[in-house]
Amino acid sequence: MTALSPELRERALAAAGHRTLGTVVELAGLHLIVTGLPVAVGDLVEVHRSPDRPRTVAGGSPTVPSAARHLLAEVVALRTDGAVCLPLGTLHGVRIGDHVRHTGGPLRVLVGEALRGRVLDGLGRPIDGGPPLEALGLESVSVDAETPNALQRPLITEALGLGVRALDALVPCGRGQRIGIMAGSGVGKSSLLSMIARGTEAEVSVIALVGERGRELREFLENDLGPEGLARSVVVVATSDAPAVERLRSAFVATRIAEWFRDAGKHVVLMMDSLTRVAMAQREIGLSAGEPPATRGYPPSVFGLMPRLLERAGTSPSGSITGLYTVLVEGDDLQDPIGDTARSILDGHVVLSRELATSGHFPSIDVLESISRLTSAVCTPEQQQDARSARRMLAAYRGVKELVEIGAYVTGSDPVADAAIARMVHIERFLQQRMDEVSPTERTWAELASIAR
Repeated sequence: MTALSPELRERALAAAGHRTLGTVVELAGLHLIVTGLPVAVGDLVEVHRSPDRPRTVAGGSPTVPSAARHLLAEVVALRTDGAVCLPLGTLHGVRIGDHVRHTGGPLRVLVGEALRGRVLDGLGRPIDGGPPLEALGLESVSVDAETPNALQRPLITEALGLGVRALDALVPCGRGQRIGIMAGSGVGKSSLLSMIARGTEAEVSVIALVGERGRELREFLENDLGPEGLARSVVVVATSDAPAVERLRSAFVATRIAEWFRDAGKHVVLMMDSLTRVAMAQREIGLSAGEPPATRGYPPSVFGLMPRLLERAGTSPSGSITGLYTVLVEGDDLQDPIGDTARSILDGHVVLSRELATSGHFPSIDVLESISRLTSAVCTPEQQQDARSARRMLAAYRGVKELVEIGAYVTGSDPVADAAIARMVHIERFLQQRMDEVSPTERTWAELASIAR
């Protein structure tokens, strides 16, 4: 008998493994335990629900089975008694003894130019009523990808205009930079992202809405983003009622789509709202898999997940991904665990102020609390000087604001404060901007120079 080559043997074993059926042996909380399958962490399995038994309601007519026959689940942990799997849907109708099939590997998504203008769910499937992705000749890739080699990443030397004056002038962003937008709930994070999506100079925008309210999706697409913004964007959505695995995977699906455009030579803006809800989804998964809770209930896997996700954005020899990640801080506390970890990884942060938002100042960016770590790399010395002058005036005015309001400030006490008081009307007008207004970068710097000099 002729021996099989190692390659043919591996292919035969893989094919046999795909036909092997496992069994559901336990259902507990959010997860199920499967035995009898040669799976690895991250693989997808397909649970074959048993046919619903007909149930009779008042009047004698049987009920219609409500659960789909097949349920996808992701392997999140391996134990001696089986594989811990988290479902990508409802567990309704799953029974002990149901058969489980290995799909052959981890989640895969379709990527390509035809994704522009499309709205996808957290697993990369279209939900906008458009043509099926399979009919568009797109490339199938694994959601997981390698982070670019740190020594092969080009330096960030070019500014990226975002169309928002307060950001472009006082918290400048470079192509390939990663910035966190820190704020509590209801302060304007999503609205700021929609302004950036319409006004950015990037060629493609990939927007991930993780854990958002289902009611807000159409509002964001039709009112905030608009047809013009959607035409050059790919939107990935996992609403708050989606399973934890789908909410977590939506962040990686959006990142993988952005990576494909970057590898194709494009300059991409990846906007994720919000990083905190990604961490919360991982917390559900980790606790369900048996991890111990650590800081504020977050298991250790959360703090290992964040750098793996965030480091995939940035520059590469072919293109760039500029990452903008909103962070929903608890009770407006910027020192909460997720916010603090995000700041330590990212290349800058933008703080949105509830006080500014409630006073009608929009966008509610607190420029004195915000910082970009690449300002000196992407701005000219003249631009840096103008930005420093504006920041000094804002800081001086903040120090004497209460004295000015009660009429106790004496002119001449502080020359910088005198200049700030005289120009504060112009500074406030510069920092505020309508949602539908896009400010070109050249005009932004010219207006700042007229104020600062």
